[in-house]
Amino acid sequence: METLKVKIINRSGMELPAYETTESAGMDVRACLDAPVTLGMLERALIPTGLRVQLPAGYEMQIRPRSGLALRHGLTLANSPGTVDADYRGEIGVIVINLSREPFTINPGERICQMVVAPYTRVQWEAVEEIDRTKRGDGGFGHTGLN
Repeated sequence: METLKVKIINRSGMELPAYETTESAGMDVRACLDAPVTLGMLERALIPTGLRVQLPAGYEMQIRPRSGLALRHGLTLANSPGTVDADYRGEIGVIVINLSREPFTINPGERICQMVVAPYTRVQWEAVEEIDRTKRGDGGFGHTGLN
């Protein structure tokens, strides 16, 4: 497993994002709030984290929902996964949405999402008139589950 050194500014007053287990791919991120924020049904809010990072070129950070919050409370991210590009230097904000019928309160310091840092590949397009055929062809949106 590769380890990558990433510069981070932490103005949250809380511990840095951390892996909960030795095999976790994502690090839990906490809400940097002065007071609790309550989201009603279908309400969304931009929740600050107090974090700024300097990712190396060729890497991105994905911001993903926490499965427990999604399952138990209907709390997820409106733009999942969110992407933090290597050249972004602003504070990381998390767009949280409440998909349940009950209000949900996000408390200061609560773990609201997870972040995954990963390499990415850049694409160079090659314009053509035809592409290779496959058995599946252009069948999509559940096509492979019909038989």
